[in-house]
Amino acid sequence: MTQTHVLKTLDLYFDAIERGEKTFEVRLNDRAFQTGDVLELRRYEKGNYGLGPTLPRRTIRKRITYLLQGGQFGIDPRYCVMGLCDLEAGHVE
Repeated sequence: MTQTHVLKTLDLYFDAIERGEKTFEVRLNDRAFQTGDVLELRRYEKGNYGLGPTLPRRTIRKRITYLLQGGQFGIDPRYCVMGLCDLEAGHVE
């Protein structure tokens, strides 16, 4: 079952994803992320992280196309690296 995960994303990384330069996300895997899930990334400025979003609220929705679980290649076992694509490009039935 595909899930949508709402995540706070610092402006530096959000902007790189928005420009298409950053096509991956590294996160603590405390949500059981799965290939095909949707990430709804919400832009937060560094000074407001955890306190409130940049106004007006900006979001990007991306689909997880690949999941590299930690515990290998020097990645902490609690973390994962997720490959991302636009929702239309990564349609999963």
